[in-house]
Amino acid sequence: MKTRYTAAFTMLAGFGLGAVAVHGLHAQAKPPIYVITEIDVANVDAYARDYAPKAQAIIRANGGRVLAAGQNVTSLEGEPAKRRVAVVAFDSMDKIQAWRNSAEFKDNRKTVEGQAKFRAFTVEGASQ
Repeated sequence: MKTRYTAAFTMLAGFGLGAVAVHGLHAQAKPPIYVITEIDVANVDAYARDYAPKAQAIIRANGGRVLAAGQNVTSLEGEPAKRRVAVVAFDSMDKIQAWRNSAEFKDNRKTVEGQAKFRAFTVEGASQ
């Protein structure tokens, strides 16, 4: 009989420790940081052909995830956007800075110099 109680107690203790560990890991996870960019483009076809594919590849190479990009923007409130919008997620502000400071980012940005104006900002994701 004692063996059954010991086994049951050991199982419950293991379950409890596992639950505490999982809770601790969730508490340590930082929410992603989102980069929202509005882009005024003079030549949409050239932008989509020459700049956007390279930009997305550079984002992925630097640990980012493109969540949304394009000009199909629907206004829910206020003036509708008259530009392209991109939403990108990164794990940290350090990764965002590394991406924006990279030679690849700067070289690719030169391809649309004078043809596109960018407005970009970040927002931290909500903790889950």
